[in-house]
Amino acid sequence: MEFSTLLLQAASGGGMVQLVFFGAMLLIFWLFLIRPQAKRQREQGEFMKNLAKGDDVVTASGIIGKINKIEDKTIVLEVGKVFIPFTRSAISKEMTDAFFNEATKN
Repeated sequence: MEFSTLLLQAASGGGMVQLVFFGAMLLIFWLFLIRPQAKRQREQGEFMKNLAKGDDVVTASGIIGKINKIEDKTIVLEVGKVFIPFTRSAISKEMTDAFFNEATKN
């Protein structure tokens, strides 16, 4: 009788271990993937909302320019003596921060 009781306890305990393991995996996934991505998206949204005429920015394709005009979905950058229209989503916060942080170091 004792052996069968031990088997039943081991079988029920194994399910609990799997449940805890699954919960831990979800927590790790959230901490290392979902939360940082949501933070980056939030920062990019704030950056886009705070863009103003005269700001120096970098596009996702690496073009550096100064904002000349802001419309609903487009931004006109002054690159040298040329004015180039871009969609708002083409302006990259990460590249702008990286470029200007590197420029101030030198």
